[in-house]
Amino acid sequence: MTTSATPLPGEEPDPGSDATDGPDDDAPRRCWRRRRLALLTVAVVLLGCLPFVWVLTSTGGQRHTVDSVPDRPVAIVLGAGVRPDGLPSYLLAQRLDLAVELYEAGSVQAVLVTGDNGAEHYNETDTMRDYVVAAGVPEERVVGDHAGFSTWDSCARANEVFGVAEATVVTQEFHLPRAVRLCRAAGIDAVGVGGASMDQRAVATVYGWVREVPAAVAALGTVVFRPDPRFLGDYETGVDDALAAARTP
Repeated sequence: MTTSATPLPGEEPDPGSDATDGPDDDAPRRCWRRRRLALLTVAVVLLGCLPFVWVLTSTGGQRHTVDSVPDRPVAIVLGAGVRPDGLPSYLLAQRLDLAVELYEAGSVQAVLVTGDNGAEHYNETDTMRDYVVAAGVPEERVVGDHAGFSTWDSCARANEVFGVAEATVVTQEFHLPRAVRLCRAAGIDAVGVGGASMDQRAVATVYGWVREVPAAVAALGTVVFRPDPRFLGDYETGVDDALAAARTP
């Protein structure tokens, strides 16, 4: 017959004996910690999504199609990638094609292309201008901003450097809510037209929507604090001249 020895005073219980068996007193505490961590994670995710929801809802009335957008004097085309051969990427070409459609429909009279020209061998702006002109927009109606290093920089410079007070912002649908919100924060009466890119660039489009969630958090800070763009510079008359050309018979 096997018996379980009772430890004498001062002796450690046998690890295999019944003396160590019994309910785990820490189990409820660990369970509560896991639940609290899960609740905290959900709360952080929800709070992080609020700026994105705000950007979407606050610009709902300013986002349109080419057919429904109200007239504005200027189309602001935001830059995107340029291929190694110097041609615009698919997403950028889609934006430029939309701007051409707006011009041909008489919805805008001038086109401001704004992009990154910060590297010696990378020039979004000239690529954008050449594309729009080749598509039929008169050269005197197309203006380039070489210091559009970000969406905010492009919007702020359009207002402060080029004097744009009313505009149609052109980009992809996933980027459009933030672009319109930032341009309106920069002092422009902005509406927007976005290209639907899911059919041709599904991965890039899904990534774009996901990226907009943290980007909206940064946009909220930008709207509140309104920082100066990376490079401001003196006033330029390019848009004024383009609009004057539009008024010339």
